[in-house]
Amino acid sequence: MSAFSRFTPLIQSLPASVPFVGPEALERQHGRKIAARIGANESGFGPAPSVLLAIRQAAGDTWKYADPENHDLKQALADHLGTSPANIAIGEGIDGLLGQIVRLVVEAGAPVVTSLGGYPTFNYHVAGHGGRLVTVPYADDREDLEGLLAAVGRENAPLVYLANPDNPMGSWWPAERVVAFAQALPETTLLVLDEAYCETAPRDALPPIESLIDKPNVIRTRTFSKAYGLAGARIGYTLSTPGTAQAFDKIRNHFGMSRIGVAAAIAALADQDYLKEVTLKIANSRQRIGRIAADSGLAPLPSVTNFVAVDCGKDAIYARAIVDRLMSDHGIFIRMPGVAPLNRCIRISTAPDAEMDLLAAALPEVIRSLAAT
Repeated sequence: MSAFSRFTPLIQSLPASVPFVGPEALERQHGRKIAARIGANESGFGPAPSVLLAIRQAAGDTWKYADPENHDLKQALADHLGTSPANIAIGEGIDGLLGQIVRLVVEAGAPVVTSLGGYPTFNYHVAGHGGRLVTVPYADDREDLEGLLAAVGRENAPLVYLANPDNPMGSWWPAERVVAFAQALPETTLLVLDEAYCETAPRDALPPIESLIDKPNVIRTRTFSKAYGLAGARIGYTLSTPGTAQAFDKIRNHFGMSRIGVAAAIAALADQDYLKEVTLKIANSRQRIGRIAADSGLAPLPSVTNFVAVDCGKDAIYARAIVDRLMSDHGIFIRMPGVAPLNRCIRISTAPDAEMDLLAAALPEVIRSLAAT
């Protein structure tokens, strides 16, 4: 297959791959529709009815670009979080913001510290901008704060990534440990504190806004994709000092936001009653996933996210067989971590009862079929 001859050497050196194979691609590969979409950490509970109404009302204005300054959404977020709009940058989901952060900080060959087996999209952006990944293994299924800090010092790294709560394991550190980690970093190292699952986490896992908002070397990333049920709208934001936030204006796509998506995000913030309802549903679904896993002889790990990592008790080959059989035989889409020892696990997203019922029926059947082979 021919390609343009003058791509950069960096691009020519990269694999033609994406961080995730989407459920739509799996449907095409397997020739069957997905019956339970519980692998991408979306919210099957969906957005609030008030948000759907806001989307319908905004649809007629979709011929207009969104406000390139994102004024109204920044103000709504500032009011909600008790900070200033100047502390906030808006982007196309956390994934888009991570790409911009890497572009702001990483030069060719620069070391970037992250956890081995952590969020693959961050690694994808680092590789795409020519950075050199320095990885630290998890310790007891949690990101190793001391190990990350040591790697930063050893490498003089300009960037370190920490997700709290964590994906793919669902584990978390208490807020005081996260703040201590941030304070221990050199001022020349930027911390990306990914808080995609902050709405489902306990309060004691989240540093107060004021505890880190004055640190120029901390960027907290958050999203409307999880508990708010707006993954398809691609709305994310960062919290940092005003000077750090303004740096995004140098490189961001100023017309990158969807007018409909922005309206949906503002409406979602305004409906905190629905958020309380849906986070309770997520917590109940986590408990049910744990029971379903345990009934099949598997071990659910503690989680405060909208998914549960389940220890299958063997190796990656066995975990992969469960993932593949659930999809091929039952149309149930789940995922698994990518590296050892995390890949002894599968990862199952929370969902409404109908999807959980399908999982409850299929998982023991898959386990029995694998035991018979």
